[in-house]
Amino acid sequence: MIKLSVMYPYSPEAHFDYDYYRDSHMPLLKQRLGEVCRYYTIDKGFNAVTPDSNPAFIAMCHVYCDSVEALMTAIGPYAEELAADVANFTNVTPIQQISEVIIEKSK
Repeated sequence: MIKLSVMYPYSPEAHFDYDYYRDSHMPLLKQRLGEVCRYYTIDKGFNAVTPDSNPAFIAMCHVYCDSVEALMTAIGPYAEELAADVANFTNVTPIQQISEVIIEKSK
């Protein structure tokens, strides 16, 4: 299994509409990817190590898929549409990373 992480770095000027991201953008991504997206998670950063510090990232999403090939094939036709939607919820340029999930446990 692989994970696409999209991370939005903190800056004092950063704007992020979490409601739009949760209610519109990520459901759109899931709809476009279909079954290729097994599931996704959304993280809201609130601080770094100490309570009064700023987070490294104000938001992140993690999209779980069976393979890089499946993800790239599914997202390809919709990449421009999804990228254009970013302006609807943030002024931050995201950082993306694809990782291999080594272990997945819920217990």
